[in-house]
Amino acid sequence: MFSRRNFLSLAAGSLALPSLSWAQSGSRKVALYANVGADLTHYDVDVAGAALIKRETVTLPAGVQYAWPHRSRRYLYVATSSSASGYGKPGTEHHVTAFRIDPTTGALTKHGESIRLPTRPIHMTLDIPSQHILVAFNNPSALHIYRINKDFTPGEEVKQGAMDAGIFAHQVRVTPDNRHVILVTRGNEATPQKAEDPGALKVFDYKNGVLSNETVIAPHGGKEYGPRHLDFHPTKPWMYVSIETQNKMHMHRMQGGKPLPEVVYSKETLAEPNNIRSRQAASTVHVHPNGRFLYGANRSQDTVDFEGKKVYKGGENNIVVYAIDQKTGEHTPIQHIETQAIHPRTFHIDPSGRMLVAQHNLPVDVRDGSTVRTVSAGLSVFRMGSDGKLSFARKYDIDVGNSIMFWMGMVPL
Repeated sequence: MFSRRNFLSLAAGSLALPSLSWAQSGSRKVALYANVGADLTHYDVDVAGAALIKRETVTLPAGVQYAWPHRSRRYLYVATSSSASGYGKPGTEHHVTAFRIDPTTGALTKHGESIRLPTRPIHMTLDIPSQHILVAFNNPSALHIYRINKDFTPGEEVKQGAMDAGIFAHQVRVTPDNRHVILVTRGNEATPQKAEDPGALKVFDYKNGVLSNETVIAPHGGKEYGPRHLDFHPTKPWMYVSIETQNKMHMHRMQGGKPLPEVVYSKETLAEPNNIRSRQAASTVHVHPNGRFLYGANRSQDTVDFEGKKVYKGGENNIVVYAIDQKTGEHTPIQHIETQAIHPRTFHIDPSGRMLVAQHNLPVDVRDGSTVRTVSAGLSVFRMGSDGKLSFARKYDIDVGNSIMFWMGMVPL
């Protein structure tokens, strides 16, 4: 069976190529792709040296939102939008575009025509055999599915029956057995003007691109429950979910390939959960390829006034590392390490499990004694030890101008 972790938390599916396990792929060349607005730049990955080498850039129809590779590693599907994030200004240009991945260099070449989407896509994935593209939309919350044509271009939409897509979908994943789809709907925190919108995991049966038999996982009716991202253990029936608005990491057992409603273990993501200085938001979650460790990102970026400027208020911007008990699935925190920049929205682990890269959206001014300095957007690179712990290697500052870094991921060639 092909490894379920072709993109770590980005699994994919379908060309009749020889099987490739993550252990085997450790010596393979790896390409990293990271966006700034509509530009998607390719980097060579030097895993041994924990370094990135910038190569060419391709330009998409609008700002990159998410991407996912075909299981063959020969195609990359990229979702784009001209809308602002969250509930920001709506745009009019929303697409999925396919690119060929050069198997030797990792360079991207546009493959066929883009397909239009109805609104801003916030996340996308492929099913396990790479026969369909599943796209999550946050406003309004929705899930649409598109066929992949025989020539690997994105194709027509697969019509679905009525569904409840919750509030503020943030991620869609297909279970490793390809029999279920999970739509992660975050909801919204309460404000002085508006009550809380509940969050939930929407679980569907899935077959040939069609969803059915929707069930809901929503502890406490979805109140004070804001799930953002999930990932699956590579060999055990365990699922881990980052709870953005409560800064928790949940573990669910799976049965028959489907997650059970009970939260078996709930752990803090923050190093100092009783010392929250500004809004904290748990982000991406990835299980290590060897299944022994779990990683999550903590983000903060609120500002205060200082001598006429908006400066960072303080908080946690770090990666939390958990050790996973191989008998029970319990995840125990063993490290928090700063990412050396502000707001690590996403991160990724190379296929061999020896290097982690975290991406930071925007530059932020910070107070440095009586002066103010700017912490740039960029990519922070970490080495990963055999004990699962991270050590900082280097940061690549990136000038984003008026754009934003929104997505980054690695693909073995």
